[in-house]
Amino acid sequence: MSSDLSALAQPPRLMIDEAVKAALLEDWGRAGDITSQATIPSDARARAVVASRKAGRLSGLGFIESASRLTDPAIRVDPLAHDGNVLKPGTAVVRLSGPARSILACERVGLNFACHLSGIATATATFVERVAHTKASIVCTRKTTPGLRAFEKYAVRCGGGANHRFGLDDAVLIKDNHIAVAGGVIPAIERAKAHVGHMVKIEVEVDTLEQLREAMTAAPDAVLLDNMSPESLKAAVDIVACQALTEASGGIELDTVTAIAEAGVDLISTGWITHSAPILGLGLDIEIE
Repeated sequence: MSSDLSALAQPPRLMIDEAVKAALLEDWGRAGDITSQATIPSDARARAVVASRKAGRLSGLGFIESASRLTDPAIRVDPLAHDGNVLKPGTAVVRLSGPARSILACERVGLNFACHLSGIATATATFVERVAHTKASIVCTRKTTPGLRAFEKYAVRCGGGANHRFGLDDAVLIKDNHIAVAGGVIPAIERAKAHVGHMVKIEVEVDTLEQLREAMTAAPDAVLLDNMSPESLKAAVDIVACQALTEASGGIELDTVTAIAEAGVDLISTGWITHSAPILGLGLDIEIE
């Protein structure tokens, strides 16, 4: 996969701006950056470079731009990299220049978003690398930070992964609790088909090969193979026989993902890449003009 994903579609600018506005209001409080106001002359100007402190994958550059622009349109933002780029320690990703107080006032908000999203992209890229020799795609889940789902799923794409459903409204995923209440796998699938029509995909979660065989008689679009061993996953792939997408899920870790991918599944979903990925350190180094 190319390290230059400059054509990767970002979340809408309006969506990014709304998130950044809320974060700036939280950070500035009632009086703004009183430290900079007290120590830096109002006419002081500065240059700054945001650079990676560690190796990883970049995501969230648009949040640094948004924080700068919303804080002060006089801040000039010159991107030096693209989301999706592979970073080495010390790689410069953006240069800022303009009023010193303004640059310092927006620094933390922009970095918080970019560090978090770059951490997700980096974690995703690590998983993707482990399965690169197979047909499996690494996909995210709905285990995201409330209010940040679209951004975190974007970061997954920056890391070379793919997105699962964005919410409860864009696809049907029949899980064990749905099956229990519905009275079985077959009635759950049949009711779903009757409700959503042909335009909406239907996936069903199964825990055993016996349950999988039963589910396949109702022709779902995809099957989620929950917490199965690589051996069971291989058997499941044979049962499905390319009649549906196969997704492995549950307990996916770096030391197990390769064996799971080699079982022949189409998708491997993991919530870890969005809910537990550590940040990628990015820092702003400033020079007073």
